[in-house]
Amino acid sequence: MRSIFMPDPIFPEGKFGQGAAFDLRQRSNLLELDRQLYSHWGLGQNLVMAWCPHPAGLQALVVPHHAVASYGATGNAESAADTALSPAHQFIMHLLSGTRQFTARQMSNATHLLGVEAVQIRLRQALSGSADEAAVIDQIVKRYSVSYIHNRAVALFDIVGFSLLSPFEQMTQLNSLSCSLNAAHSRLMGRRMLVDFARSTTGDGFYIWNRDAGLEANTNLYHFMHLVLADNAIARQKAAGRTVPTLRTSFHVGNCYEFHHAEGLNPTMYCDIVGDVTIELARMVEHALPGQILVGDFALETIGQEPVGGDIFDAISFIEQAQGSLSQLNGLELSGDAVESIKCYLTGQACADGTFTIRKLSIHDKHGRTRNAFNAKVNIHRRDATPILLGIEDRMLCDDERYAVTRGHVVRDG
Repeated sequence: MRSIFMPDPIFPEGKFGQGAAFDLRQRSNLLELDRQLYSHWGLGQNLVMAWCPHPAGLQALVVPHHAVASYGATGNAESAADTALSPAHQFIMHLLSGTRQFTARQMSNATHLLGVEAVQIRLRQALSGSADEAAVIDQIVKRYSVSYIHNRAVALFDIVGFSLLSPFEQMTQLNSLSCSLNAAHSRLMGRRMLVDFARSTTGDGFYIWNRDAGLEANTNLYHFMHLVLADNAIARQKAAGRTVPTLRTSFHVGNCYEFHHAEGLNPTMYCDIVGDVTIELARMVEHALPGQILVGDFALETIGQEPVGGDIFDAISFIEQAQGSLSQLNGLELSGDAVESIKCYLTGQACADGTFTIRKLSIHDKHGRTRNAFNAKVNIHRRDATPILLGIEDRMLCDDERYAVTRGHVVRDG
C-alpha cells in the first residue's frame, strides 16, 4: 500500500507541508495510522467520518458507506436546495463539514446517533497533541471520507464545439487549456495571490476550484479565471488551425461534496466535487454563447463559515469587491506587455446619467427549471498593446432566444 509520506509520483514528500517537520517517530506513527485507517476503509465500503485523541492512540468514527447514503437521502430532487432536509441529513452534512477532530463527548454523541461503536486505533506512541499533527491527521482521515463544503467558488471552462473536433484536435485543445491554467496559476503565485487550485475534467473542459475557503480564496479564483481566459485569448491570436479552444465560461458560488479519487486500491490526494454548485454551472454553460462569461445569481449569508456583516452577500456585491482587489495585478506581464489596469463588471444598459443597469438573465434548462445569471465582462488594458476584451457585450443578448431577459434595478458606475 502506498502511504501519504512515501516519496512516489502520487504522494510526494511533504504533500501536507507540516509532515516535513516531523521526526522519524512521529512520521512512523502517522504511517501506522494511515495503514490502520486503510484497513477500516475496506476499499470504500466504509467512510471514516471523524476522530478524537485517546490515551492509546485515537478513536475513529467508521460508518458503512450505504448507511451514510441512507442517512443523507434527499429523494429524487436535482439539487439539495429543492427539498427540505431531514434532521438525519442535516446531521450528516454537519458531520462532513469542517474539522474531523472531535472531542470525546462529540464522539460519544455521534456514535449514539448513528448507531455504531467508535473504532479504537492503537498507535506505537501517544499523539503529541500539536496543531500540525492534528492538521495532518485531519487530512489523512478526509482521504477515507467525503467532505461537504459550504460556499465554494467554482469556475467551469467549456470548449465550444468539442464533440465536432477530431480526436487529435480534442487532445491539442485540452492541452492548450491545461497550459493556460498552469500559466495563470504561475502568474498569481508571482503576485503572492495564493490559489491552491484543483481541477476535474468534464470531458470537454474543466471544473476549477480553490482548495482554500473564504471570501479571499473565492475572489482569487475569480481573478484566476480572468488570467486563464486572457492567456487563452492571446494563444488564439497566435494559433494556426484548431489547436486552441474557443471557451464559454461560468462562475458560481455554492455548496458541494468533495471526495478523493482512488488509484488501484488506494485513495489519492486528488479529489473531485459534485453538488449544487456544479449542477448550476453545467446548466448555465449549456446556454452560454461562444466567448461568454456567465456569473450565477448566488446570495449567501456567509462566506466560508464567517458572517459577512450580518447582510446577504450576493453576486453583485462579490463582483464589486473583486474589482477593488484587481489593482494587485497591475504590472503583470501578459505576452510580454505589462498590465496597466483590469476592469471586471456585470453588463447592462446605459442610463442617461452615465450609470448602467445590471441585466439579470433567466435561463430555462432542458429539465424545465429556471435559474438566473449575469453576463460578465473583463477588460484588460496593457501598456503599448491592444486591450484584451473578455466576454461578450450586453447588446448581443437583447434578442437572444436562449434567455428571458429581465431588467434589474441595481445600477453601477460607468
